[in-house]
Amino acid sequence: MRRDFVIERLEVDAPAELGKALDDLARDAENGDENAKAALVAVVDAMNDPRARDSLQRLREEAEGAELVTLARLLRRPVHPSVPPGSRSPRAPDYGYGRPLTLGERKSLAKKTDRHLLEKLLGDPHPDVIRFVLRNPRLTEDDVVRFVARTPGRPELITEVARSPKWVHRPRVRLAIVLNPISPTELTTPMTALLLRHELKLVVESTTVAPEVRAACLEHLARKHPP
Repeated sequence: MRRDFVIERLEVDAPAELGKALDDLARDAENGDENAKAALVAVVDAMNDPRARDSLQRLREEAEGAELVTLARLLRRPVHPSVPPGSRSPRAPDYGYGRPLTLGERKSLAKKTDRHLLEKLLGDPHPDVIRFVLRNPRLTEDDVVRFVARTPGRPELITEVARSPKWVHRPRVRLAIVLNPISPTELTTPMTALLLRHELKLVVESTTVAPEVRAACLEHLARKHPP
């Protein structure tokens, strides 16, 4: 609901007014304001939603023109493109049925509560199946963290986790997304604004994260108040 509210404001509010408000919000969050940090979670959620793409571009232009430095940092686009998905679609798995299952059949299986089956389905190559698995009530946070941390992986599957409000709000899941080198940087760079000081240090110390993600974490570390 909060994400949808932010997307609506992005669509209807004037960029100048909204840009200044979001710049103030992001700065307050960097300075440790708990209410601002909570509100910024919804903003980052909205930024990861495809519906906000055009509105975010208008905000980027406003941030640059009005010299809204904190907002510009939050909206920064990656210098290097994300790792593209594989050009060939992997063969559809059969999950023990003796034949490749259709996408519809695999999505139906993702609704079942069999733990052993769920673990198998987390290896499915199709984002739609992963989206249904992420909604399954039997899935645990440990399952999702292991799934995100899996390398090699597929960027489009990690994107499904980043767009799942149920899981991306979990600090361990969010950190796992940022730390995975194949995670799309257009998703992970804004997420760095939500990381705590010790989490930022973990990302900075990683030797595999994208340079722009590490740079964003260094900037946040320089501005966040010590605990």
